[in-house]
Amino acid sequence: MYYYSTRDEKREIKLTASQAILKGLAADGGLFVPSQLPELSSSVSLDLSYPLFAYETLKPFFEGDELLDDLKDICEGAFNFPVVLNDLKDTSVLELFHGPTSAFKDFGARFLAFSMEKLLVKKGEKLCILVATSGDTGGAVASAFHKRQNLSVKVLFPKGRVAERQRRQLTCWDDNITSYEVRGSFDDCQRMVKSAFVDPSLTGLSSANSINLGRLLPQMVYYVYASMLYKARTGKEPVIIVPSGNVGNSTGAFWAKAIGAPIEKIVLAVNANKTIPEYLESGEYRPRDSVKTLANAMDVGAPSNMERLFNLFKSYDEMKANVTSYSVSDEEIKKTISDEYNKEGYILCPHTACAERVRLDHYKDDATIIVSTAHPAKFETVVEPLIGKTVEMPPALSKLVNMPSNYKEISTDYKELF
Repeated sequence: MYYYSTRDEKREIKLTASQAILKGLAADGGLFVPSQLPELSSSVSLDLSYPLFAYETLKPFFEGDELLDDLKDICEGAFNFPVVLNDLKDTSVLELFHGPTSAFKDFGARFLAFSMEKLLVKKGEKLCILVATSGDTGGAVASAFHKRQNLSVKVLFPKGRVAERQRRQLTCWDDNITSYEVRGSFDDCQRMVKSAFVDPSLTGLSSANSINLGRLLPQMVYYVYASMLYKARTGKEPVIIVPSGNVGNSTGAFWAKAIGAPIEKIVLAVNANKTIPEYLESGEYRPRDSVKTLANAMDVGAPSNMERLFNLFKSYDEMKANVTSYSVSDEEIKKTISDEYNKEGYILCPHTACAERVRLDHYKDDATIIVSTAHPAKFETVVEPLIGKTVEMPPALSKLVNMPSNYKEISTDYKELF
């Protein structure tokens, strides 16, 4: 198994999984994708613990790689929290917020941190990780990488565009973690990271955004797991509705389906940032500046991982046949949170509410899984007025948001990071 850049059609540069993980972004600015998507092995079974399930799913992606012998240990260290498929009356919810920072990003960030640490210690090398965040990524990466050997992290987040509890979670770290509040949007933060990577005067850099292969592979695993679990419970293959921003989480779902996970269809729920649904409607892909919404972690106008989807689905017709996307407004987010709580007593975060709105409007009669990407307690200023009660924080989140903040404010010039 080797990995090549989405911008290298002739596949002239071939990297191992470990090389692609350490590099983050390809030299030509493209994203790493596997040479082929292997068929799901019969050894992938629901009888296994989740860490062993992940190990068996990921093993073919590390064929011939120096991390293969460490892969089982990495999975057991990284995935030390539950994956919950919660059956409600009309749908199932894949709850991905039971990790240390109460967001789905914990899966990818922890796998990446454990993998990088193993590789760097073996090589006696050091890396500086740059990560742009629109909400949860920075907190998950900071937590996962905190005090990891041979690694330092610079977290960039947009000023005034992350929830207060998210900001506190991003800025409570010390030691090898530095946080930067950028006077700009998430797209500006992302551009700064990419500019630093292609600056020849800067070396020893890598990424922990969803552009990094090491983030994406473990996100693929929980879609394999959830769809197999759903089929075992119901006998049906689900439509999976994914709240989507930078499209890394969604790409994980498409890779899971491509290797043989029992998924009927994948639907991308976006907020008022309509780049993807407008492309699917018109055939013209037009990235643009992001719009601020209540589902702030999805405020992305130029989703990086679309490159991986364009690589997977080679033409507009193929893309249209496989990818469906709908936009949800702030008013619809609020109504959905309120209605769901009144109907079932279940509390949705604003991102999960986007997925539920799309289900209600378009897939009400289908077998569905909606993906819950973050704990609602992270968005108390949005959620609590709508449901009329306090959302209890998980203990791990409560501990983080009550720690002192520590960050630097900078402009959108990436050189201020160095």
